Amino acid sequence: MADLISLLLLVLTSRVFVATWNLAGKPPHNGMNLDGFFSPDEKSDIYVLGFQEIVPLNAGNVLVIEDSEPAAKWLALINQKLNGRSDHLLRSSLNAVTKILKAERGWRLKSCNCPSVAEKRYPKDSCFSCPNSHAVDDCSSSEEEEGPNLQMMADLVAISGATQQKYSLIASRQMVGIFVNIWVRRELVQHIGHLRIYSVGRGMMGYLGNKGCISVSFSLHQTTFCFVCSHLASGEREGDELRRNSDVSEILKSTQFPNICRTPGRRIPAKILDHNRVIWLGDLNYRIALSYTETKRLLETNNWDALLQRDQLRTEREAGRVFKGWNEGRIYFAPTYKYSNNSDAYAGEIVSSSKKRRTPAWCDRILWHGEGFQLLSYARGESKFSDHRPVCGVFLVEVSVAASRPRKDLDSTNLRVGPEEFLSPTIIYAPARDT
Repeated sequence: MADLISLLLLVLTSRVFVATWNLAGKPPHNGMNLDGFFSPDEKSDIYVLGFQEIVPLNAGNVLVIEDSEPAAKWLALINQKLNGRSDHLLRSSLNAVTKILKAERGWRLKSCNCPSVAEKRYPKDSCFSCPNSHAVDDCSSSEEEEGPNLQMMADLVAISGATQQKYSLIASRQMVGIFVNIWVRRELVQHIGHLRIYSVGRGMMGYLGNKGCISVSFSLHQTTFCFVCSHLASGEREGDELRRNSDVSEILKSTQFPNICRTPGRRIPAKILDHNRVIWLGDLNYRIALSYTETKRLLETNNWDALLQRDQLRTEREAGRVFKGWNEGRIYFAPTYKYSNNSDAYAGEIVSSSKKRRTPAWCDRILWHGEGFQLLSYARGESKFSDHRPVCGVFLVEVSVAASRPRKDLDSTNLRVGPEEFLSPTIIYAPARDT
């Protein structure tokens, strides 16, 4: 006799905070206040933080070995912001900081969390260098992963005694100047699987990592996510926007995530656009196709509509040459580039910066692809640390959950549950055919 079991479906909403910031190669200082970059709130379930030019894009970092010390400091500062004080981490290397943050969370991330999979394999520590144009990290290894050393264990004791961790670091990767890290509310980690990271270099000689992207793919319950953090080709000469278009096209074509799912017959996304929910963030470097003088005149009268009409990204999207089918929120903030050092003045407004004058532009952007997004805010931060202003977006994103329950429990249609019920919802599902 067939069991009266039905497919149970539920659509939840998760709050996702996304931020991008070009740091102009400047390392953070101890005690730096991140309020001008992001201010965490307890309503967000996922934080995706992407940086560009986390180190100077010189030959040493591009061709020899990248400097990971600034990334370690940023990671420690972010952990301090999300989880409480952890000043001692500022003295550690990026590898050590990442291992500490992984160890302190008290769990191991499943590479495949499909319900039918008995075998569980776990991620190794991320590789933080990318000498090749294409690099992939499938985040899988055995349970015999080397644990933290004695000094790291002492650090963990200090952390656990000082604060209750709210967010767990699930992904962290640096490629020369690009650095992305993703934090998830601690209670949600058990529902994340299939974590994979892929890097594409588009810089010097067409493949080095001073330009390009880092993409992070994972599943949350039954919904697949991809976050792409990029730094595209620079330049404000006519035709430079075509090089940026080419970077986007190559990234979409070249990114190929490996299949690490251990459920027979199930396929997880291999390409960026195969995912259910995709967010692209970064210094996309698209400029305003006007002279410096005309741009400044329109800025002085706050005529942003006229400026946006000449925004290259908007023009290229409307012509179907790049990001076709993608979405971006309405821009209600001033151009984010290029500012004089520690100033609210655009470079070129004062004599000392006239040689570095650039036409102001909305270089720093966040776009999304797929259904199930509700944009709550799209704004810029006001930190004067860099010649770019950071940009952040907050989304409510639909997440699907599937389970099984006896038919007798089912007497309703699809239910959408608000974010306050995300961690422990009262589950009511839509019935499917008997099996």
